[in-house]
Amino acid sequence: MILTGLRWTHRTTRKLAQELSRQGFRISHTTVARLLRIDAYSLRTNRKRLARTSEPDRDQQFRLIQRRRQWFLSRNLPVLSVDTKKKELVGNFKNPGVCWRREARDVLDHDFPSAALGRAIPFGIYDQGWNTGFVVVGTSHETAEFAIEALRTWWLKRGFWRYPTARQWLIEADCGGANGNRLWAWKVGLQRLADEFGVAITVSHYPPGASKWNRIEHRMFNLISKNWEGEPLTSYETVLNHIRTTRSTTGFFCEALLDNRSYETKQSATAAEKAAVALKQYKVLPQWNYTVLPRSK
Repeated sequence: MILTGLRWTHRTTRKLAQELSRQGFRISHTTVARLLRIDAYSLRTNRKRLARTSEPDRDQQFRLIQRRRQWFLSRNLPVLSVDTKKKELVGNFKNPGVCWRREARDVLDHDFPSAALGRAIPFGIYDQGWNTGFVVVGTSHETAEFAIEALRTWWLKRGFWRYPTARQWLIEADCGGANGNRLWAWKVGLQRLADEFGVAITVSHYPPGASKWNRIEHRMFNLISKNWEGEPLTSYETVLNHIRTTRSTTGFFCEALLDNRSYETKQSATAAEKAAVALKQYKVLPQWNYTVLPRSK
């Protein structure tokens, strides 16, 4: 066979059969497909499995999270998986995916931010004990203050009524974003929540490069993405409605509300605020595991 610059891996079975015929083989495209299947060939996509970083303590942290989660759930205490979903431009823009229509819907040919009504910043809270979601859609910036206010809203609207006697929370979060493990503004905000509600807030972070194992990703965010795929997010109310109508066969449902307050970026915690945080770090992997204790009033 003559070597050329053509990539056989991109050809259809019909084109492969035609090329083989030109080289003297008598073969049909169905036979080409059958032979490829025999050797375990099929059309495949790229899969995001390779992490740029390999944390040596990753498996140990996973085991710690699993044990801690079981301990909290067995005592009917809140176990919250939190994260910020991908930011979305609000407007008549193409949304990946397909949906049933009689005709294709026309959308803008370019996704220019200047043509958008704004950005939707969905901060999600997945309550693992109740298998329910709570999403606060921001319109400003993804900051620690925004994340803390979302948690505060969840507790006032749902958490307190579900866990009226709870004095401890468990939060499972990634290492980056508004709830990063090295972000002091996040810890200072947790201290405000701990003092206001009289609860000890334990946080366990997933190691870098392991965020896809955070339960909110495959128990909530993927369901929301499927529910609005192929539908332009033309307004904030459209975004909220798609989130509110998200369901699953296991009984999952989700609530959503809009937070149109303005949150300033680049807000750093002062030395005094850092010193005032009643932070208890765990002896094992303290960079990813800590508890913020309520201070006596």
